Amino acid sequence: MTVLTLTLIIALLALAAVAVKRVPAGQVHSLYRHGKPVRLLQPGTHVVLPLLDRVGHRIDLGGRTLRFDASMAETQAVHGTVYWQVLEPERADAVIEQADQLIRSGVLDALHADTEASQAERREVAARLKCSLNQHLRENGVMVTRVELEAA
Repeated sequence: MTVLTLTLIIALLALAAVAVKRVPAGQVHSLYRHGKPVRLLQPGTHVVLPLLDRVGHRIDLGGRTLRFDASMAETQAVHGTVYWQVLEPERADAVIEQADQLIRSGVLDALHADTEASQAERREVAARLKCSLNQHLRENGVMVTRVELEAA
């Protein structure tokens, strides 16, 4: 075997190894070609075009958490946690990088609209906050599963 033949075989094997993508269970990978989304790779093993395709986002379908701090009134600070998950990865792919900012801004907007809530009404405020967030996030394939509020 010549050096050129050996180099060619090694290059082809490396190219074949790069062409195989494995997506773990509980995740979806978005595949991009020339900067545009092509398809979603579901859990399992997939063959892609190694020089043209790239994985854009690795979307975790399990739950995520987001901690926040907000002030509802001049004297009352609220801390809390929002639990959310991706339900429709096709829709969420476009906004997955901004999901935390979308949720955080939705929390602040909803809490500022609900400034007269007392500590005793915290559960009701959390339920209204969850409903409000889900109305805004549903079109992006994301759902808030639970909101926990803690008054500081």
